[in-house]
Amino acid sequence: MKITYILPLAALSSAFVLPDEQVISQIAIESHRSADSAFEKLPSKAQVVKEFENTFDTVGKTVEKTVKCSKHAIDAAIDFAAETGNDVSKQVQQTGFDAGSWLDSNTNLGHHGSHDKPNQTVYELIASSKYTTKLAAAINEFPDLVTLLNGTLADYTVFAPVDSAFEKIPEHAPKPSKETLEKILLYHVSPEYYPAAKVLVTHTVPTALTVDTVGIGPQRLSTNIGLKGLTVNYYSRIIAINIFGTNGVIHGIDSLLVPPPNVADIISFLPAEFSTLELGLTKTGLFAPLNDTSNHYGGTVFAPSNFAFQKLPTKVTAFLFSSYGTEYLKALLRYHIVANQTLYSDAYYAAESVDDADDKIPKGIFHIDLPTLLEEKSLAVDVARYGRLIEIKVNAFARVDIQDGIAADGVIQVVSDVLIPPKRIDRMVQHWQGEELTVEDLKERLEPLIEKVEL
Repeated sequence: MKITYILPLAALSSAFVLPDEQVISQIAIESHRSADSAFEKLPSKAQVVKEFENTFDTVGKTVEKTVKCSKHAIDAAIDFAAETGNDVSKQVQQTGFDAGSWLDSNTNLGHHGSHDKPNQTVYELIASSKYTTKLAAAINEFPDLVTLLNGTLADYTVFAPVDSAFEKIPEHAPKPSKETLEKILLYHVSPEYYPAAKVLVTHTVPTALTVDTVGIGPQRLSTNIGLKGLTVNYYSRIIAINIFGTNGVIHGIDSLLVPPPNVADIISFLPAEFSTLELGLTKTGLFAPLNDTSNHYGGTVFAPSNFAFQKLPTKVTAFLFSSYGTEYLKALLRYHIVANQTLYSDAYYAAESVDDADDKIPKGIFHIDLPTLLEEKSLAVDVARYGRLIEIKVNAFARVDIQDGIAADGVIQVVSDVLIPPKRIDRMVQHWQGEELTVEDLKERLEPLIEKVEL
């Protein structure tokens, strides 16, 4: 069974998501990447505004006109996308880098598609569309899900895979169990309202899939702007936007969304990025506990890439991976792991549930100290959020290069540098800021913590 996934890990990526390995064993989804060879020239901010407004206005007016001619809303949106090629996707691709800064405060891009008051629920729209017959058939196997999507308890968002998305499943692939299928379907639904303009300024979206391993909040999916345009979980392209129902909104997508695997599995799946980290976790005996979801309730791993390890002095790296430096390496890696607290770029799941708590990270500057597995040592994390533009720094030095590696048991934030614990000088805490690091200095920082390390 050949399974192909799109997961380019580059600094320009805003997120990455891998499908759950257990789910993969039951359902195979093949994605294909276009042969784009280079980035197009980035436009000015004025062009960004004009292009987005023109694009969404065109989509809205055309779909509205079609719907008024008694055509089904989903059918009209999909037909429009097919007739115009990938105009919306191309516009987003070209303007994605600057869009977040102005879309966040723009109130004119909220509702497109039909401007008439909708008269069908999101379920009824899906069930009556010629493009979502397979999705409707799957939903119909679960009466509770039909009730949910027909209900008014929330304004739902449905990322609806069109029939062609199901055709990517190889004919010989076994049918998923009913439990697995229900999880997949719930992963396509958000209990919150995300029209296209909100999707564009959002990095992660909460879904209706609740899992015990991710923390107090629901499993999330990621939205991305890149070479494929506007995508969900990086590989599923949004091909139709803002199909409004009486109880929410639908966006059409071209590939099924599959819940992600655990953090440890993602690290193993990506040796080009994390082979050094995996070697260190295995050598120190930390890999197995990290992969054991019974000992943590969500979590955040600030994962140094192979390049981050290469930036360390050669003597330091040689010492850490020698038999003499194993305990120091263990302490160092524990400093990169936060248990029971899951920090996405735009959401935060605390260790314990709080009544009426808001899991969203506010706009502007957000600071939090996250306790690590290295006893008495925390990471000082600053999140600067301006629309879709989000920057995360750790200890006021290390930058998160790739944000929001969605996992079943938490999230991975890929850091540009190995995080070095601070040391005390004259009762003052001094963080490492990238200055020259010697083996002696590293040992001085880690020596008091070695005896406290326990697996």
